[in-house]
Amino acid sequence: MKSIYYFYGGLMVLVGLFLAAHFAVVASPTTPFFDEKYYIVDARHIIAGDGTDRIEHPPLGKLIISSGILIFGDNPFGWRIMPVLFGAASIVLLYLICRRLNLGGRAAFFVTFLFALENLSFVQSGIAMLDVFSVTFMLASFYLYLRGNWLSSGVFIGLAGLAGLAKLTGFLALPIIALHWLLTNRRKVRRFALSLAAAPAAYLAVLPLLDWVIWGKFINPVTETKTMLDVLSASTFANLPSEMLSRPWEWLTQIELITYWPEPHYLAMLSPTLLLLWLPAAIYTVAKLRDKAPWALFAAVWFAGTYLLWIPATLITDRISYIFYLYPAVPAIALFTGCALLALESRLLRDRLVWRVKVGRWLITVVALIHLGLFIYLSPLPYWGKLVFGLAFYVLLRYYLNRADNEPLNTEVLT
Repeated sequence: MKSIYYFYGGLMVLVGLFLAAHFAVVASPTTPFFDEKYYIVDARHIIAGDGTDRIEHPPLGKLIISSGILIFGDNPFGWRIMPVLFGAASIVLLYLICRRLNLGGRAAFFVTFLFALENLSFVQSGIAMLDVFSVTFMLASFYLYLRGNWLSSGVFIGLAGLAGLAKLTGFLALPIIALHWLLTNRRKVRRFALSLAAAPAAYLAVLPLLDWVIWGKFINPVTETKTMLDVLSASTFANLPSEMLSRPWEWLTQIELITYWPEPHYLAMLSPTLLLLWLPAAIYTVAKLRDKAPWALFAAVWFAGTYLLWIPATLITDRISYIFYLYPAVPAIALFTGCALLALESRLLRDRLVWRVKVGRWLITVVALIHLGLFIYLSPLPYWGKLVFGLAFYVLLRYYLNRADNEPLNTEVLT
């Protein structure tokens, strides 16, 4: 009988290296930077009992940052440790989602590797901002939904909303799951409707409790949410012009970046490997929808809900947006890009032409090495860290991509 390490050993090592890489840079810079200066100040106010200044943001993410400061101190480690831990959790959750979608161990590892070493995701999970909390709760809701734990999934959607309503990321899990259910299941309607209702119910039930922690009093959650949305609706391209702003259609058609900090350089930028490969991979994914491949349908719905939806939303509302708003869609991009590359590998290995077989044997390794190299180059790691972690990730990559196990995990039919 195969051990847990056989199935999850690669994931465990990947997460360990991910955490170690973050710990190598978590203390730099020693002052809050970019949007950290808002959320860390807010966390300090919460700890001091002075409430919060950023009323347009829901409280859960700010309280999580506050908990890191309370446990580890008001220092760079205390500011950033909770985002790092949530970032590590998001890697685990994506791997588990891949297995629930019937991807084999090698495929799930490759997809997770693309996400874990994607620059935008790594940066967002290493700084004291709210996005990583919302994304992690969203991934948890997807995993629970795919397991058939619909009610728990709805609760986690509510938590994602409490962590990231301001970025319109948390509650985007709701239409994604609803559309996927409509396309694949359409059974047990009442039970599913109850799980969807659990999302706003959890949000409205937990929000007053969080406000009590912050303010020492209960606040009407409906009124508070309306205030958040009113403040956000005034944040438009016309009212708040900035060189850092970008439109959603620019995120995947050209190189967009924001320099959070010059040295070590924290760059909010999608890794060029995914930027170059996402479109042909997306076309292949759409083609696979005819075959009803589980990964293709879920990835397509996920991508539509976290990225494509931004295009009409920004055209209608003119709401400001930044490149890091793409973060919730990055796991979906890694999913369908990884699966498309693996499908191409499989096709090349079956070809009668020798040169195509040779290309197939090296395809995944070469792409993964390029992705790793770009991560090392773009990451804020110090020079010694770039060397040490580059070698460590390379060894991990070579070992687990050469493994033969590609069997799907025995999964239950979605209920």
